Amino acid sequence: MQSNSENKPLLMFDLGAYFPITDPTWIFFIVLSIILFAPMIMAKLRIPHIIGMVLAGVLVGEYGLNILQRDASFEIFGQVGLYFIMFLAGLEMDMEGTKKHLGKMTIFGLLTFFVPFIMVYYAGINLLHYSRQTTLLLCCIMSSNTLIAYPIVTKYGLQRHRAVTLSVGASMIALTMALISLAFIVSAVHAGSNGSSPSPFSSFILPLLKLSLYIAGTVYFLPRVTRWFLQRNSDAVTQFAFVMAVMFLSAAITSFIGLEGVLGAFFSGLTLNRYIPRVSPLMNRLEFIGNALFIPYFLIGVGMLINIGALFESWHTAYVMAIIVIIGTVGKMVAGYLGSFGLRLPITHGHMMFGLTSAHAAGSIAIVMVGIKLSIGDGKYLVDEDMLNGVVMMILFTCIISSLVTEYASQRIVLQDNLISDDDKQGDDEKILLPLKYHGNSDKLVNLAIFMRNVSLNRGIIGLNVVLDDDNVQKNQALGRQLLEQAAKTASAADVRMQTQSRIATNIANGIMHAFKEYNASEIIIGLHEPKNEKDSFWGIFTESLFTQLNRQIIIARFGQPLNTIRRIQVAVPSRAEYEPGFHRWIDRLARMATNLECRIQFHGRQDTLSLINQYIQNIHPNTRADYHQMPHWNELPRLAQQINEDHLFVVITARKGTVSYKSAFEKLPAELQNFYHQQNLIIIFPDQYGEAMNVMSFTAPQKREETSAYALLRNWIAKRREETK
Repeated sequence: MQSNSENKPLLMFDLGAYFPITDPTWIFFIVLSIILFAPMIMAKLRIPHIIGMVLAGVLVGEYGLNILQRDASFEIFGQVGLYFIMFLAGLEMDMEGTKKHLGKMTIFGLLTFFVPFIMVYYAGINLLHYSRQTTLLLCCIMSSNTLIAYPIVTKYGLQRHRAVTLSVGASMIALTMALISLAFIVSAVHAGSNGSSPSPFSSFILPLLKLSLYIAGTVYFLPRVTRWFLQRNSDAVTQFAFVMAVMFLSAAITSFIGLEGVLGAFFSGLTLNRYIPRVSPLMNRLEFIGNALFIPYFLIGVGMLINIGALFESWHTAYVMAIIVIIGTVGKMVAGYLGSFGLRLPITHGHMMFGLTSAHAAGSIAIVMVGIKLSIGDGKYLVDEDMLNGVVMMILFTCIISSLVTEYASQRIVLQDNLISDDDKQGDDEKILLPLKYHGNSDKLVNLAIFMRNVSLNRGIIGLNVVLDDDNVQKNQALGRQLLEQAAKTASAADVRMQTQSRIATNIANGIMHAFKEYNASEIIIGLHEPKNEKDSFWGIFTESLFTQLNRQIIIARFGQPLNTIRRIQVAVPSRAEYEPGFHRWIDRLARMATNLECRIQFHGRQDTLSLINQYIQNIHPNTRADYHQMPHWNELPRLAQQINEDHLFVVITARKGTVSYKSAFEKLPAELQNFYHQQNLIIIFPDQYGEAMNVMSFTAPQKREETSAYALLRNWIAKRREETK
């Protein structure tokens, strides 16, 4: 009996000796298990999964079941996760909306900083009886915020919503002002401990000067380096590593100059915003690795800092925490709804603005950790243990409040948008067919289709490879399948479905048209034929058959560089193009492409046509940056070559023979494009036409139109003979 009683506590002691777990393999397994199961459990409870990550951190941390210790892995991965949150926030910001609403963003940023600052200052002096310096430090903590609920916004696809843009920009303004105020407080405390007064230059002007120099250097150098690198490196891993290096370098530089690294991560995201379109494979990879690993690691690490037991150990700690949470949250709430009311925004925008700006996490931890190390004499520090516990508990409650409010606001906004967009979706027959033949341009054509597609319809694209029925049919079909597999991987990297088909035909054009009918496609995107010699025709063997026999939109493209490095789209529009039935379709595709690439689009044409294009873009794509330049006559097309640089995209809107906007000058189009635009990125668009398909045989509408007429050949022969006789 005695032996058994002695063995029982020994067994319990042996089990307890395994905790906290220190083996890296088991630590990583438990963290991944939390990342796997926490969202499932929170979904059953109808609670945002972000809260589940934080609560899981509380449970497994030192102040919970003590399963895991907050070791260096949580420090490193958590820091990376915080950088990812701020980097993605800058990367996914609507820059055009930011420019358009910069004044509103500044107003809201000042509100969300000063309203909590004033309220917390009053509470710190009169209710908590803190010193003025400690109160100011607490004001810095509560007036700033962390975009802890931003992944919720990403889940609902609202990254570019106006309220989100205002909130993200305001958060950066508030965080910057809080960090600059913190620098002033630190300088004042150090000066007080030395018996001198703080210097305004070293405590306020110098941090501002450093930040200004950093922003100026980033804005000048980083876009040029990024454009140079992306133009020369298309490998997915290389591009991802480059973006990560830029993010960490920016964070390291801001830390070096005395500011928080989150500012550098955010500004690097803003700078790279233009070069990483939100529907690109690279953006998908960044979001995946951040949301799948680093951001959850950060949230779990925040939860491990929270000591819930401190609430029950001291009433004073509970009192401090209650005052901080209530006053700080009320201050953010007043700022959010006051901002939406003052800026005349809907109440749902106020919900979103309050939800995103009410959470406190990394910034608060960083500031309070600085306060712990600031000695004010007599063995005392600026931040005591009660205030530390109160701030950490405040982080938990504000994260819960922020996540719940942001989730509610996102749902309300999506429901309202769906009520509007459902009508727009009716009758939209978008189904893009992508005939692929060469490995060299397949990825660029897939990306072009991704940039032009309507994301709200959530439809995939159709990849097609047609092989001639000859002696090499099996070999060519195997190569075609490899090509389609690679294209499907490119589309999948951008989270776009691609249906593929490899078919055999005796005529390439007929095979494409048969597939077009089978899939009931709306348009074709195909690569432009590359002439191998002077005798080779501009259109190639089968392209001309497509646009003469098919009455739907055909987009023929040629690119010499990655699409995300294109800085401007130049569009030549013929007169009477507005009378064609496909007028709005090609405008819609180009405007969506310009918006996704964050570049400016310029239309060249007659005034009456340009006014209708402007009207459509203002109504349907108001965020597109569009310019309009008059081109009175189509004969001026060669002159446009002087305005088009190597990083521009030149788009020609043409027409089929016999249509309303067709003109005899189109006969010279292949020669003009070959002579004046042979090095430029080029797209040629044949718009939709009314009537039956043009492949119906008749004597009045022949199936094939030769590129050069017999009369032209005869004239050229006579001219050549005359030169020889001279």
